[in-house]
Formats: sequence, structure tokens, C-alpha cells
Amino acid sequence: MKLKKLFLVLAAGLLVFGCGKKQEAAKKTIRIGVSIPAATHGWAGGVVWAAEQTQKKYKGTDVEILFATASNPTEQANSIEDLLIRDLNGLVVMAQEPGPLTQVCKRAKEQGIFLTIVSNPLTEPIEDIFVNGDNTSFGEAAGKAIIKLLDGKGDILVMEGIPCPINTQRVTGFNEALKAAPGIRVMESQPANWNTEKGLALMESYLLKYPKIDAVWAGDDDVLLGAIKAYRESGRKDVKAFVGGGGSKLIVKPILDGDPLIKATVTYPPQMISKAIDETVVVLRGEAPPQKEIIIKSQIVDKDSAQEHYFPESVY
Repeated sequence: MKLKKLFLVLAAGLLVFGCGKKQEAAKKTIRIGVSIPAATHGWAGGVVWAAEQTQKKYKGTDVEILFATASNPTEQANSIEDLLIRDLNGLVVMAQEPGPLTQVCKRAKEQGIFLTIVSNPLTEPIEDIFVNGDNTSFGEAAGKAIIKLLDGKGDILVMEGIPCPINTQRVTGFNEALKAAPGIRVMESQPANWNTEKGLALMESYLLKYPKIDAVWAGDDDVLLGAIKAYRESGRKDVKAFVGGGGSKLIVKPILDGDPLIKATVTYPPQMISKAIDETVVVLRGEAPPQKEIIIKSQIVDKDSAQEHYFPESVY
């Protein structure tokens, strides 16, 4: 009888121990590294802010977010190397330049780490998930906004981003959209490198070169801030509309308020980094299989739609 009781006690102990082990396994932390560019300009600042908000959202859950920012490709590659020694389950990367980062991302894959790439594709499609804004629709939306604002007729100038595949897709989409309005003529299209100071300098050059400008597409809201400053300081009154790109609150707010010059922008949400992290979590938790590609289309932001795209608490 005593032996039977002892056996029951031992069996109960093993059951409790086994349940404890199962609970411990269930609570195993999912560790995700996130590598993003430093906040060197407005949109990148929005990415950093969104990543920080997502990190806060998962605090106290089964997910630990470790993120590192970098101001150049070499620094970013090194920061990813540092993340790889942290026993990661997943890695989310927004590459400053794809070339220097492809090899280190390959090493992550060789270690069995789930890889999600955001916005800037690597030189080889080795990722498990690719999350991106739709750069062609970005340009198309801006082109449609210009057509509407000018009633399909006028002389315009374009301020492009950094020469790269993203910029090419945007400008191509813009030019394709303008084919619907043969009365609109692009007088010149030059890079402004997604930079406010470059936007100011390029607009000053355009103002000296062209006595009549009907509209300007600054393919980035940071560039638009510089272009607007140059135009207002010139004292000229000929430009009917400026259209930006990105969805910065510094541009969306004037649109919302009915600014006479800043008439529209298009979305390219920094929150795509949050979408990438969330999708990675879903897969690593086993809640759903990975979607190979997630594309977020751009939308026109004008006076009618500005309210739904205005996020005053964001840094961007």
C-alpha cells in the first residue's frame, strides 16, 4: 500500500514537472533583430520611431525586439554581425545599400534565422518575406495629383531622389501617369537626393533657369520643404502647386490647413517596418505561413484625405 502511494506521488510529481516543462517551452522567447538606417532625414526618422513603437508594443510578451541603427552601409553590416551573436530567431533588415548587406544577410540565413527585408531589395532574393511600398504607384499617384491640380495642362519640374532602382520606379510611374495628359510638359528632371538642402539648392537653380513654372513634383517631402523655402524667398507667384512624396506630417498638416502652395503628397509609410516586424512575429509564432511579398500601395494625400494621413505624434 505504501509502495502504491509512493508510486502515485512520484507519478504526480512527474506530471507537474512535465507540465512545467511544457509551459516553459510555450513561454520561450522569440528574439528578433531589427537593422534600420539612422534618422539622418525625416522619413528615416519615421522608420526609427515606428520601430521603437513596435518594440514597446511587444514588451512583456513572448517577443523580444533588438534593434540597431546605422548611419552608413559599413556600420549597418557590422551592427547586423553584432545582432547575429544574440541567438536570433528572426532578422528584419531595411538596407541602406543592398550590395554591402547581402552577404551578411546570407550568413543569417545559413544560421537558420528567418529573414525579412524591407523597402530596399537585396542583390539576391534570399529573404523569406519582402515588405515594400509600391514605388511605381508612388510615382503614378503623384502624376495623377499633378494632372488634377493643373487641369491637365502646364509646364512642370521634377525633383528626383537618389539615382537607384527605387527612384527609377517612381519616376517611371510618374511619367507613365502623365501620358494621360499630353498638355503637361516636364521641362527638367534632376536628382535632389531626398535631402532638404539639396531641394533648396535645386529649386534656386530652377527658378533662375525657368521664368514660368506651373507646378513642381518634389519626389520626397523633405525635398519639398527645401523647394518651398527657396520659392517663397524668391518672391515669385507663378507656381500653382507643389506636390511631395512620403506623407510627412510637416507636409500633410499644411495640406489639411489649405496651404495655397502645398496641395498634395503621396504616402510611403515608414510604418512598413512595423508591418515587417509583425509579419515576422506571426510566422515565428506559427500562426500563419509566410507571405513571400507584401506590397503597400501609395495613396494621394490632398485636402479631402489629409486628416486620415495626419499623425501628429509621429516624428515624421
